[in-house]
Amino acid sequence: MPTPSLLPGWTTAPEVRATHRTDRSGFDLGDGPDAVVFAVSVDDVVAVLAHAHSTGGSVVVRGAGTGLSGGAVAGPGSTVLDLTHLDRIREISPTDELAVVEAGVVTADLDAAAARHGLRYAPDPASLAWSTIGGNIATNAGGLRCAKYGVTRDSVLGLDVVLADGRRISTGRRTVKGVAGYDLTGLLVGSEGTLGVVVGATVRLRPAPVRTATLAAWFDGFDAAAEAAAAITAARLQPAVAELLDASCLAAIAAVPGATEPHGRAFLLVQTDGYGADEEIAAVRDVVAPLTGRVELETDPHRADTLLATRRAALPALERLGRVLVEDVAVPRSRLPEAVAEIGAIADRSGIRIATMAHAGDGNLHPVLVLEPGRDLDDHVWDTAGAVFTTALQLGGTLTGEHGVGLLKRRWLRDELGPDALDLQQQLRTVFDPRGVLNPGKAL
Repeated sequence: MPTPSLLPGWTTAPEVRATHRTDRSGFDLGDGPDAVVFAVSVDDVVAVLAHAHSTGGSVVVRGAGTGLSGGAVAGPGSTVLDLTHLDRIREISPTDELAVVEAGVVTADLDAAAARHGLRYAPDPASLAWSTIGGNIATNAGGLRCAKYGVTRDSVLGLDVVLADGRRISTGRRTVKGVAGYDLTGLLVGSEGTLGVVVGATVRLRPAPVRTATLAAWFDGFDAAAEAAAAITAARLQPAVAELLDASCLAAIAAVPGATEPHGRAFLLVQTDGYGADEEIAAVRDVVAPLTGRVELETDPHRADTLLATRRAALPALERLGRVLVEDVAVPRSRLPEAVAEIGAIADRSGIRIATMAHAGDGNLHPVLVLEPGRDLDDHVWDTAGAVFTTALQLGGTLTGEHGVGLLKRRWLRDELGPDALDLQQQLRTVFDPRGVLNPGKAL
C-alpha cells in the first residue's frame, strides 16, 4: 500500500491548499489543510484512509465544494481527499431504470446522460450544474423537484464505500425493493463524510415526464405567497416544483445586469408534470388565483426554463451583495406562513437583511442573512441565525432540510435531537470510525 505522499494526485502546493480550505459556506478555519490528494482511483482513496487510520491523521472528503454548511472546510492537520476525478458514468440501464456512477460525476451530467434514454435523475439541487453525486449523497441534497420526487436518499439504491480504516464495502442492491439486513445505504446517505467515503453509487432513474406545465404568480407580499403555497398543499395537489422568492431575492436578481424588473414583491413558481400535468396546473391556478391579481400559465418550454433559471439565480445574485450565511430550515407545510412571518420579524428586530427563498412544496426555507462585504460572523449574526433555528424547532421543524449540519449548525443540534438520541448517534459514529479519521468536528 503506497503512502499518500507517493500518489500522483498528492500536492502540498499553497495555492491548491488555499482553494481547498473552505466551501461555498465561506466558513474559514484560518489556515488550510496540510495536503490535498486528487484521487484518480478507488485505490487512492483506500491508501489515504488506511494511512490516516494507522497514523492518527484526519481526512476531509471533498467534491465540488458547493456545500453551504461548512462540511468540506479543512484546517491544519488534515488532508483533503478530492474525488472530482472519479467522474465516470459506468452504466446506464434503461430497462432497469438505474445508473452506476462514480462519486465525482456532476449531477447535471448524469441527468443529461439519462435524458438520452428518455429518463431523468430526479434530484436537482440549485447547484446541479457543478455539484457532484458524492456531495449530494453526503448531505442528502434535495432540490426544486423534491416536492414530488423526494431527496437524494429516495434515488439511491446502493453505495460503494471505503471505510475509515481502508476497507471497502458495498451496500444496497440494484433492485427497487430489498430489506435484507440493516439499511446501511440509508444511513450513509446524509452522513456528511463522517461514516465512510462514498466512491460510487447505484441510483434510480425515472421516466422523463411526457408533459410539464408551469404557473407563475406574483404577490404584493411574501406572507400572501406563503399562504398560497400552503393552500396548494391543503387542496391535495402535489406539484413537481413549488418555489418561493421574497422581495429581497427578487431585488437582488433584478440588480444583475440584463435582468428584468419583478412584477411584484413575492414570486411563486409551480410546475406539474406527467400525463395529467395540464389538469393539475389548472387546479393549482384555481387555488392560487383568488389570492393574487397576477397568475400566468406558461406553455412555452423555453420560457418555463427561464422561470426556473430565475429561481436558481437567487443565491448567486445575493452573493454579489456581500457575505451571505445561508440557512436551511424546514417546517410542516401548513406552518410555512407562520415561519415566513416570524423570519421577517427576526430581520426587523436584528437589523440584518434576511432574504428568503423556499422549496414551498416540502416546507424547506432558505433564509439568507446578507451581510456587509468582509463582515465576520460575529455574535449578533449567530444570535440572529439562532433565532431562525429556534423558530423552526418551535413550529415542529428541523435545523436543516437538505444542506446538512456541517460546522455551522452543530451548536443547535442537541436542541433538535435531545441528549439521548445525540449520544446514540455519536456512539454509532465511533463504530464506523473509532479513531476519528473522517471529517472530525463536523455533523455531530
